[in-house]
Amino acid sequence: MGLLRTLLIIIAIYYAIKFIARLAFPHMLQHFMQKMEKKMQDQQGYSKRNETKIGETVVDKAPKNKKSNDSVGEYVDYEEVDE
Repeated sequence: MGLLRTLLIIIAIYYAIKFIARLAFPHMLQHFMQKMEKKMQDQQGYSKRNETKIGETVVDKAPKNKKSNDSVGEYVDYEEVDE
């Protein structure tokens, strides 16, 4: 009789943990994801003012009149080495 009682207690504890985990896990996961998102935003210097609503289109424009002289090429500074 003691063995049957022990098995029933183990099964009851198993199902109780399973039920509690099913309720608590989504909340714990959501909290963890928000914490990681905030940490990533802090690392990259992200600000809330750049957030957009779902479906909103944002177009970043290039700076005006950026002067470049591509025909000259790239300048490389070097020193001659005597051997």
